[in-house]
Amino acid sequence: MNIAIFASGRGSNFSAIALAVKRGSIKAKLALLVCDNVKAKVLRKAKRAGVKAVLVKRGNFSSKSDFEKKIIGYLKENRIDLIVLAGFMRVLSPEFVNKFEGKIINIHPSLLPVFKGAEGIKDAFSYGVKVTGVTVHFVDELMDHGPIILQAQVIIEEKDTLSSLEKKIHKIEHKLYPQAIRLFVAGRLKISGRKVKVSLR
Repeated sequence: MNIAIFASGRGSNFSAIALAVKRGSIKAKLALLVCDNVKAKVLRKAKRAGVKAVLVKRGNFSSKSDFEKKIIGYLKENRIDLIVLAGFMRVLSPEFVNKFEGKIINIHPSLLPVFKGAEGIKDAFSYGVKVTGVTVHFVDELMDHGPIILQAQVIIEEKDTLSSLEKKIHKIEHKLYPQAIRLFVAGRLKISGRKVKVSLR
């Protein structure tokens, strides 16, 4: 199975996934990084990991459709079976999502369906909740909405700052995302309506 990671920034989840592949806990090939940001640190991380990286800048295309067609071309060329969104700061069109239905997963730093959007950690911290967490889910046409694969909770303590909470969240992300990918690659996930069933085999 060939995996593509879409990322726009630092690439900490990219590194966690690449390490899991290298160690053999994810029995698949990390075949491609798709990035839309020329300044993203994840590009250097992909180079060090020996992962093919392609830079697809939205500004180079007259329409979102053309931008996504270019990406689809790279996915076909590299025979991608699973798309992993890891801090990719572009909302994929319904047409793109439908084309790869059941083959795109995302990670979000809250216990969905609460605190959707780009500031999930900050929003939870500011709201004053005592428990937040991390969600890995399949991607559908709506933002942070698709069927949930795995969730893990993070306790917000009195002493926590936004910075310390971010570190706790990222630590959980780096464990939970490889775990979800491992289940997908092993064929242990089945979508049934809004629910994802995890088989024991």
